[in-house]
Amino acid sequence: MGRIIGIGETILDILFKNGQPVKAVPGGSVYNSIISIGRMGLDASFISEVGDDKVGEMILLHLRDSGVDASAVCSFTGGKSPLSLAFLNDRNDAEYLFYKDYPNNRLEVEFPEIAPGDIVLYGSYFVLNPVLRAKTKAFLEYSHERGALLYYDINFRKTHAPERIKLAEALIENLEFADVVRGSADDFTYLYEMTDADKIYKEKIKFYCPNFIFTSGDGDVRLFTKDGSARYPVKPIEVVSTVGAGDNFNAGVVYGLMTMGITRDALPAITQQQWDWVMGCGLDFSAHACTLIENYVDKEWAAAYKR
Repeated sequence: MGRIIGIGETILDILFKNGQPVKAVPGGSVYNSIISIGRMGLDASFISEVGDDKVGEMILLHLRDSGVDASAVCSFTGGKSPLSLAFLNDRNDAEYLFYKDYPNNRLEVEFPEIAPGDIVLYGSYFVLNPVLRAKTKAFLEYSHERGALLYYDINFRKTHAPERIKLAEALIENLEFADVVRGSADDFTYLYEMTDADKIYKEKIKFYCPNFIFTSGDGDVRLFTKDGSARYPVKPIEVVSTVGAGDNFNAGVVYGLMTMGITRDALPAITQQQWDWVMGCGLDFSAHACTLIENYVDKEWAAAYKR
């Protein structure tokens, strides 16, 4: 079985409910996914950066405690580890404020070696950011050349909507590298003012990547492949927080692909039954994460779930 390597930002999420802080947890889109994957007992590594401060120490300890190799997470000086404030509304959906103070030199790390059986998980603004783009693109190119399966979670936030034209070239490159793309209704609203999944796949995704997963909050999940499309209903649950919902959906899909032995070469021949199982893992991970105030699956659930 191969390794799962995530590349993305780290951040400390401070969660607010009714105007009061209720929890502080390490986060970041790909970070949340890789923590859940590590807790499932898979071989997981993370590429990122943290400040050389108390928050950075907390994040590194959290990665290692969850079974994730943090040797490619650099600690920078001359700045501070980033923070986000997540304000939960009556439906426990989150609205964010971000506080960031980075140094000029960033992501000073040696990338891990990649092998054909590996899965690389990437997404969010981290792999679009012009400041980091040369380094993140080089890693994605290397991973693609080495035969890894690349999973791209677009995760495009409203705060970056004014930059969408400037970021378009990097976005298309990321789609071209990808073997599986996941995007939400919010992503495509902010990028293209589009919400119709069929139209999005046909006009924005299919040309670059044949495998597309579309999520829409508590609406049905849609899967598009070269062979057709399928729908998967989201499980009804008592929601505590949606902060890690999409991230853990990604973790579950990647977990399903890895445990089933689906490599990049095997992906074109994956059957509908296999897709159903993989998508079921994504829905299970996401549903469980929404019942927690943290951003990832808990260790007890992970131990019980292993399929």
